[in-house]
Amino acid sequence: MPRPLTVSELTAALKGVLEENFPEVLVKGEVSNWRPAASGHVYFTLKDAGASLQAVLWRSHAQRIRFKVEDGLEVVAAGRIEVYAPHGKYQLIAAALDPVGAGAAALALEQLRKKLFAEGLFDPLRKRPIPLLPRRIGIATSPTGQAVRDLLKNILRRNPRAWVTLRPVRVQGETAAAEVVQALADLNEAGVEVIVVGRGGGSAEDLGAFNDEGVARAIAASAAPVVSAVGHEGDWSLADEVADLRVSTPTAAAEAVAPLLDQVLRDLAVHRARLDEGLRGRLDLARERVESLRERHALRRPEDRVHDLAQRVDELRQRLDAGAKVGVERRRERLAAAAGLVESVSPLRVLGRGFSVTTLEGTAAPLLDAAEIRPGQRLQTRLAKGEVRSEVVP
Repeated sequence: MPRPLTVSELTAALKGVLEENFPEVLVKGEVSNWRPAASGHVYFTLKDAGASLQAVLWRSHAQRIRFKVEDGLEVVAAGRIEVYAPHGKYQLIAAALDPVGAGAAALALEQLRKKLFAEGLFDPLRKRPIPLLPRRIGIATSPTGQAVRDLLKNILRRNPRAWVTLRPVRVQGETAAAEVVQALADLNEAGVEVIVVGRGGGSAEDLGAFNDEGVARAIAASAAPVVSAVGHEGDWSLADEVADLRVSTPTAAAEAVAPLLDQVLRDLAVHRARLDEGLRGRLDLARERVESLRERHALRRPEDRVHDLAQRVDELRQRLDAGAKVGVERRRERLAAAAGLVESVSPLRVLGRGFSVTTLEGTAAPLLDAAEIRPGQRLQTRLAKGEVRSEVVP
């Protein structure tokens, strides 16, 4: 009978077989349980309908992933198989991930576009108009390409009075995006009124700097309006979508920031003539109204109108005084009648005719029945003049 193997011996043997036979593998599956650790390493699971595989992406490789990985995303992972002895399981040590169907760069760009759209950076309402005739124009582009020559030639031809500040940048390569961001900051600090950011056409990889998140945010944050002239008619970048105006060529950018000075002056002359004509028309109309008012009698002799109004006031005052006197007299008559009525029913009038009122002393109610009186009670009798006090005897 063979000698039994320890767990460690068996695991080591399996480890050697697996790692020697699967040094490089490509595995397609759906990402599940994507868990970035504080260390920067990422642990996840690849699965399909029949099985699952534990996988790990070390920090150095995870930092190279250009798109956002989410659970449910189908990817192809490149790496090697390793046996993790402490748990007795095998896992995939991934070195790279690529999304199935779309390239990593395309997926990353689409994810960034959705993110910036959700933040409102593409909203037409936040875009500003380009100044009609800016005197200070900033340009951020390559100093050696055809684009800058076209821009400068057309701007200075169309508006010789324009002051152009060129901020040279690389328009492709690893440092291009950072240079464009810095150029936008420098041109804003220089106080330009409008900025043109552009380059000639190229492949999607050539336009990478203008699909950079930092460049898009720098354009959105620019104090001066930004014109994007990146690529040709069929090429769109994030810079185009964030910019205040997108044009397809450097020539179109020059037309946008430098309209023909002679044409602008002619248009201003036409508008001035129309304004003068409108003002003359309004002055003529106002003059006619003044003449019409001056012909009115009240305005020819304004003192007559004042006298008429003064006479009218006097008439109203007389009517008011007369009405007030009549009102007072009527109220006086009503008051006298009311006083007479009160006097006619006054108890004093009744006493004056020989009547008297007897009450128990200290009370106010008159005695109406002799049966109510008891011996010893004191009575008070009021006459028309004075009163009599008496005591009831048995």
